[in-house]
Amino acid sequence: MKSMLIITRQAPWTGPGARETLDIALAGGAFDLPLGMLFLDDGVFQLVASQKPGSLQQKDLTANLQALPLFGVESLYVSAQSLQERGLDAATLNLAVEVLDDSALTALIDRYDQVITL
Repeated sequence: MKSMLIITRQAPWTGPGARETLDIALAGGAFDLPLGMLFLDDGVFQLVASQKPGSLQQKDLTANLQALPLFGVESLYVSAQSLQERGLDAATLNLAVEVLDDSALTALIDRYDQVITL
């Protein structure tokens, strides 16, 4: 079975993209697909705790994010540079993720058979 890395680059409040990416990851995990997920660029904002998406008429993605390990999606990664550029600290994120520098990101992407960027 081929492995897949899903790269999510959209903030949770900019439209349906972040939610759709999580749905793909949850579906893949439900079928026991070897799957990893990388939060990159504005996608790191999905990991910020205490969001209030209702004020923007958006759905709260926290429950979906928390369900990832339950669906077998346990390989979760975040870009150190993306966090730094947005003033975020990995210790305050609402999900346990592995923080990777640029060289580790390249190695990560090379490890997977298929890569989907949304």
